[in-house]
Amino acid sequence: MLTLTRRALGVDGRGARLDVATVLHGDETEGRGLDATETVQLHRIRLFGASGAVLMAVGALGAGAQPVLQNPVQGVRALGLAARMPSAALTLTMTGTVLVVLAWLLLGRFAIGRRDPDGQPRRLTRSQLDRTLLLWILPLIVAPPMFSKDVYSYLAQSEIAARGLDPYGIGPAGALGVDHVLTRTVPNIWRDTPAPYGPAFIWLGEKVTLLTGENIVAGIFVHRLFALLGVALIVWALPRLARRCGVASVSALWLGAANPLLLFHLVAGIHNEALMLGLMLAGVELALRGVYRDTDGTPRWQVVAWLAAGTSVIALSSMIKVPSLLALGFVGMALARKWGGSVRSVLTAAAALGVVALAVIALISWGSDLGLGWTHTLGTATEVRSWMSIPTLLGVGTGLAGVLLGLGDHTTAVLSITRPIAALVAAFVTVRMLLGVLTGRLHPVGALGVSLGAIVLLFPVVQPWYLLWAVIPLAAWASRPIFRVPTIVFSSVVSVILMPNGGEYQPFIIVQAAIATIVVAGLLIIATRNLLPWRGEDHAPARPTENVDAYAGNP
Repeated sequence: MLTLTRRALGVDGRGARLDVATVLHGDETEGRGLDATETVQLHRIRLFGASGAVLMAVGALGAGAQPVLQNPVQGVRALGLAARMPSAALTLTMTGTVLVVLAWLLLGRFAIGRRDPDGQPRRLTRSQLDRTLLLWILPLIVAPPMFSKDVYSYLAQSEIAARGLDPYGIGPAGALGVDHVLTRTVPNIWRDTPAPYGPAFIWLGEKVTLLTGENIVAGIFVHRLFALLGVALIVWALPRLARRCGVASVSALWLGAANPLLLFHLVAGIHNEALMLGLMLAGVELALRGVYRDTDGTPRWQVVAWLAAGTSVIALSSMIKVPSLLALGFVGMALARKWGGSVRSVLTAAAALGVVALAVIALISWGSDLGLGWTHTLGTATEVRSWMSIPTLLGVGTGLAGVLLGLGDHTTAVLSITRPIAALVAAFVTVRMLLGVLTGRLHPVGALGVSLGAIVLLFPVVQPWYLLWAVIPLAAWASRPIFRVPTIVFSSVVSVILMPNGGEYQPFIIVQAAIATIVVAGLLIIATRNLLPWRGEDHAPARPTENVDAYAGNP
């Protein structure tokens, strides 16, 4: 039994067998720049995607997640026209969405790279990718919210805190009233729900409320600034983590930061995942600087400073949303390995990092006057039944089958079984990844991504942007096609099937818009068949070299 347990946890010393590192990771080189023809094509791809982003922004004037009250375009002769033409507005937004996704896929040819005769890949440069990403983001910055109405919940919960009430004890309807200007736009399912976010985010929102008052439009744009700050942190940390893991930085940025899910849901949708992920990745990068400089002659005070800074930033990210605190466990295991990998070193690393993290959490919790109420609302999101959650899908599917077979609706009973089992599986995967870091078989960035992926897929509720919890850190480490291909496909499909208003349209409007989008996109592909690289004219770069020791060259 002990042998089976050790084998299941991956600590039996059989390092030669196929494991997560050899399946998902291989070292890449940065490669050389694009040739003249590819540079011209890149410029055209950049404009193609920017055109799609502009169409999205224009269509969102009528098809976006507009506020019920204080809609700035309502009644305006030109700008308000989109709201009176739902089919046309939805068509514009859907067409723009498809164009951005297609441009992202075309850009992937130059981010993953093409191979020269000497085997070296040709990739676009970091500056070329940064300019492309900025051009695609700019139209979405000035657009109304899209794909979600969560930002209105942020505003309402912030108003509750600004009034000196407890956002963790009462929802917008009870605290502000059902007819309040901020409550009216909060989705019905969340009007009586306490805030599920950490005190740092509520405290920031409170300051936004003090600045903007009940002005919804101003509040939206300030929250979008926070989202952009999170995206900037992702763009800063991701290539550094990729180089640490032996992965091409532009490949990681393309798959992680330029991913349509990030553009549509973190920038256009204004989700606080942007700030959470940005702080988490930045904290991991800072902390790993301390971990890997512990044995290279760096002064002890610098090592301590990097570790303390990284731990503090990770703890701060968890005060936006708690799941990011998991990153601290992988940093701790990497540190424990550097200190010998013994049980004592694990306990010492946990104590050292834990003291700093707890101090930051306590400072934020009581400094914001919100206390520990956030610990009682962590399960708020489970009220929603999400088809992307594996245990929820199994439970709902089984319940539906029971109804069809005349056995009754046992969905709730089945969910009470599938969700705990899924939680145990996610916990097992996380423990195995932690031990993989401790034994040196896995890089902490890759292990963190795998664990977050398991948690997201097995969580009771999965929203499309939750996938970025795993995709972004894994983009810095998992370079094999077995990860990249499904991620590209899933990101593309999910990005184009969601309604831009954060709700549902009448079926006939969706059908009309979908047909028009397919026709327009098809015509654009035909019109640009000789201008854009729609057809592969070169071979892909060589597969990443095998890398059994995931730590090799990583410091």
